[in-house]
Amino acid sequence: MKIFLHSSLAFSLINFRGALLHALVAAGHEVVATAPDRDPEVLAKLAAMGVGFEQVPMARASIDPLADLRTIAGYVRLMRKHRPDVVIAYTQKPIIYGGIAARLTGRAQFHVLMSGLGYVFSAEADKRRLLRRFVSRLYREGVRSARTIFVFNSDDRHEMLANGIISDRHYVVQVSGSGVDTAAFAARPLPGGPPVVLMIARLMRDKGVYDFVQAARLVKARMPAVRFQILGRIEPNNPTAVSPAECRRWTEEGIVDILPETRDVRPFLARSTLFALPSFYREGLPRTILEALASGRPVITTDLPGCRDAIVDRRNGRLIPPQNPVALAEAVVETLSDPVTLHAMADAARKSAVDRYDVHGVNEVLLACMKLDRDQAGGSSDPLPRRTLRPGQAATKVAAGGGFGPA
Repeated sequence: MKIFLHSSLAFSLINFRGALLHALVAAGHEVVATAPDRDPEVLAKLAAMGVGFEQVPMARASIDPLADLRTIAGYVRLMRKHRPDVVIAYTQKPIIYGGIAARLTGRAQFHVLMSGLGYVFSAEADKRRLLRRFVSRLYREGVRSARTIFVFNSDDRHEMLANGIISDRHYVVQVSGSGVDTAAFAARPLPGGPPVVLMIARLMRDKGVYDFVQAARLVKARMPAVRFQILGRIEPNNPTAVSPAECRRWTEEGIVDILPETRDVRPFLARSTLFALPSFYREGLPRTILEALASGRPVITTDLPGCRDAIVDRRNGRLIPPQNPVALAEAVVETLSDPVTLHAMADAARKSAVDRYDVHGVNEVLLACMKLDRDQAGGSSDPLPRRTLRPGQAATKVAAGGGFGPA
């Protein structure tokens, strides 16, 4: 079969979906990936993998009707040029406009990787009801003909139903996020020397950056040797973006070290003692949490959809209330003050990644649900008879949450 994989950033095709692309090619499919930007390094890796690439115009971080119409037109042109059998999309605009284009051209089967509903559906945006209603309507149009909607946590299906994005007829399956390559992210011993608390995230308020900084101040008043680091990029077009001036001020104060974005976070995880993500963004299942767990790092994160799904409190990490830097500081101090518990949590973190979140197991489930595994590669032109799988059957290989049949 010929398969399109739509993304909103070329780098994510390798960083988040590289193993999925490899699995699709290995199953005998012809695969073309799309993104709005051309990244030479990514294009070289895709070509080496045997994956084609097409560029699609897209205004990633703004609501511009003319730009969005150009995106739909770009997808339609590609659909007519390549005539794919299957389209898979992830992140908001590829899901919405890729889904509309698939329906307009009327040929390809459409599958959705709902990796998180995003800012509009977070508590931070509760007062922006018109915007939420507008985005819900767009999502509804995008997923109207979706054969499968994969969700990464136990809350997003209910949220989509509540906002009218999906209906009872949609087939929704919960999987263990994007998964993590537990061989590439190998277990590393906890380092000696002063403890390091690491956060990897885009520099946005609703990712919990300000809470992390305030917690750092509180912890340093009691444990001055502890270092706090934030690794990520500034998002200037995001409504909750942290400014470069604030980042410079925190660094000059000696509160946190702001580390530039990198394409390989493994050295930073290896040098860390704890991983923290105090996000109150509407996450799917943060890949950074899975990478930290695979590296053998206890994770402190918020008891909110997506973040909490991978964490068993006091076993492989800690769950804290959202927007509560005091609770974050207490969790850091308590964990670092008990070396026996710290090491036990590190071992449990690695075990949970291997047992539940290995990327190859996740991809086996994705391909099986879409009828794209090797046994089906040359088979039926209908990739997923909607009621083939019993509720819970698809996801049991990789997650305790299970799959959902029609609501």
